[in-house]
Amino acid sequence: MQVKRTETIGSLQVVADADCLTSRAGTALLVGLADRVGLTRAISQAIGDVRQRRSRHDPGRTLRDLAVMLADGGDCLADLSALRAQPALFGGVASDATAWRALAALDAARLQAVRRARAEARGRVWQLAGAPRRVTLDLDATLVTAHSDKEQAAGTYKHGFGFHPLLCYEATTHEGLAGVLRPGNAGANTASDHIEVLDFAVEQLPEEACGPGLLVRADSGGASHAFLDHVVERGFRFSVGFDLTEPVREAVLALPERAWRPALTQKGEEREGAAVAELALDLEANGWPAGTRAICRRERPHPGAQLSFSDENGYRFQVFITNQQGRRIERLEQLHRAHAVVEDRIRCGKDTGLRNLPFRGFQPNAAWLELVLIAQDLLAWTQRLLLTGELARCEPKRLRYRLLHVAGRLTRHARRLRLHLPRGWAWGEQLLDAFQRLRLLPAPP
Repeated sequence: MQVKRTETIGSLQVVADADCLTSRAGTALLVGLADRVGLTRAISQAIGDVRQRRSRHDPGRTLRDLAVMLADGGDCLADLSALRAQPALFGGVASDATAWRALAALDAARLQAVRRARAEARGRVWQLAGAPRRVTLDLDATLVTAHSDKEQAAGTYKHGFGFHPLLCYEATTHEGLAGVLRPGNAGANTASDHIEVLDFAVEQLPEEACGPGLLVRADSGGASHAFLDHVVERGFRFSVGFDLTEPVREAVLALPERAWRPALTQKGEEREGAAVAELALDLEANGWPAGTRAICRRERPHPGAQLSFSDENGYRFQVFITNQQGRRIERLEQLHRAHAVVEDRIRCGKDTGLRNLPFRGFQPNAAWLELVLIAQDLLAWTQRLLLTGELARCEPKRLRYRLLHVAGRLTRHARRLRLHLPRGWAWGEQLLDAFQRLRLLPAPP
């Protein structure tokens, strides 16, 4: 029996002699969108004083390129070379040293100016793409490992070493609204940090979006009196996890069977094996805001799940408190359970530069965190304004693999630059449509 060789690499001849090629055809969408919604110009105007020496690189554009690099999958300053190596498509990209100076100059005041610029661009995006029917802010903290002794890095509660940033995302649009960098030993339920992140997040929203229907969600780390009092003072609703203390456990186990209602799936259907009930707890007497309610969910645990306590039927219980009104407690529990999507947003953030805080200083790492949020915004805005179907919903890794990292050829004709996309590429038509939608967006005022 003769076996036919199927290897192609053995007969493949590789030469580096082609000109005007790009491996980032789709990434140009991010650059174009940042300019089209006014983000680049707004950042340039906000931090125009950064340029302290003669330089051909505008600091706002440099920060935009850094954010695009993160959205493209880079995770350190050296990865900016992938854009710099393709000047025909991305123009003159700053050197690593110039990019470092622009980043290191972002002190607290300039960071706040960048946030205002980002809010201005967000308002324009929401005008073009539409605002969420109900704005929902999800707060959560995460651990970022530091592999060297960096400023303010500290031991974490999971016996690691690094940072413990607190972040806020909008649940419907997947935009990264706000975040603060904290040492690794920062508490998960520090009220002042939650207040700071919430205020930063609200500043990112158009004024008309900050109505009484705005919902703030968090896990049990957000269940502090100071934080929830602040939420109420701002006129918002809250839904936060609640610890199963002894009085809460007693209230759960005292519920009669008739008090339980079937829980709902995220599609609004009854969820088999899960039920919800409101607990008879006088939360106002314990200092919680007026109108606070405690709602419990019980369900059969999946195999291997650890139970903190159980009744004779072996249920798993979870409790949250909310100041939302209404009799459909199963709907309130459904809304609260959707807070879990913030873990996906944080995971995508770690895939967009958050996994590596590359500098020894705390200030440049805090600025790096802001760039991560801008990068996530650019990806979310691109999906909302320019893409449809699966590409409008997929996570960054898949978006890069299918759209951003597409090869192309650049040619010039009649003084115009033309980008040729691969014929037959499965997502080529969608990329072409995205560029056409980008051109149709109205220019910023």
